[in-house]
Amino acid sequence: MSFNDKENKKLKVQETATKQIMDEQRTVDFDTREFTVELLVNKFKINDIFIPPYQRGFIWDTDRQSKFIESVILGLPIPYLFTADTKDGNLEIIDGSQRIQTIEAFLDNELELSGLEKLTSLNGFKFEDLPLPQQRKFKNKSLRMIQLSDKADDKVRFDIFERINTGSQNMRAMEIRKGAYAGGFYDLLIECTSDSLFQKICPMGEKQRIRGEAEELVLRFFAYSEDYKSFKHDVAKFLNDYMKRKTQNGFNKTKMETDFTRMVKFVDLYFPYGFQRSSSSSLVPRVRFEAIAVGVYLALEKNPNLAPRNMDWLGSKEFSKHTTTHASNSPKRLRERIEFVRDHLK
Repeated sequence: MSFNDKENKKLKVQETATKQIMDEQRTVDFDTREFTVELLVNKFKINDIFIPPYQRGFIWDTDRQSKFIESVILGLPIPYLFTADTKDGNLEIIDGSQRIQTIEAFLDNELELSGLEKLTSLNGFKFEDLPLPQQRKFKNKSLRMIQLSDKADDKVRFDIFERINTGSQNMRAMEIRKGAYAGGFYDLLIECTSDSLFQKICPMGEKQRIRGEAEELVLRFFAYSEDYKSFKHDVAKFLNDYMKRKTQNGFNKTKMETDFTRMVKFVDLYFPYGFQRSSSSSLVPRVRFEAIAVGVYLALEKNPNLAPRNMDWLGSKEFSKHTTTHASNSPKRLRERIEFVRDHLK
């Protein structure tokens, strides 16, 4: 290849890159605004600013809420809120729902400050307990907001949500997926977790449910049932890729619902404690859930009329070894625990 040919090829690649950058930049048009605390909460109350369905539920505890309020009172830098314009003229919260709800709770005297290490004299205070001048100053504090224009479609919003929250130790992977891959497939996960029989055999605490643990388990069931042999070690990437495919390429909802329901009914019928280790267990380990749920699915695929005669292996040391957390995310361990259940049921 001549020098001129190389230069022409390089120019074409650069032109393609420039066009792609400009196309993507056009979809991320934004403005920066400032709102007083009082105005922000008022707009939130009348739904001018709202929390979309893909956002996680409110999870901040009292101490964390209190420290945030303390930061606002002290005038410390507060991270930008991220919102997006909708066609109706409302603002959809992409990032900042915990902060807005905390401020609202404080102004409504529903939050009593605690655990403060700087403003210790305010521990035990509600908003109404502040001196009147401090109440006014708090309401007039400004919070900055990045507001995407309505040119930003759902894909752009979900992408920003994922980028903001990926790597955050305060958000679990399923909470990020809720925003990044909202749509019909995520709705299917929600429907499955709402099944009363599933909730009976796979109990969990309210905090786990709020943070998406039930959806995480159902997602693992579908992903591993379909393709556990191709798993390469990185669970988050494996599940993200699977969920992305189902969200973008579609899925057979009827079959997936049938597979899930059949598996849940079988576990309820033949496993004395459902997915739990015992009647007194307070949680369901993910590795145990995967082994049982996917193992049952595979066994039923071979024999839909399966009726196991002996379930003593459930209490065996071998099964316990397969469902401990040590190196549990290696491809070998995953295959072993799933196929152990499958083979013992068959």
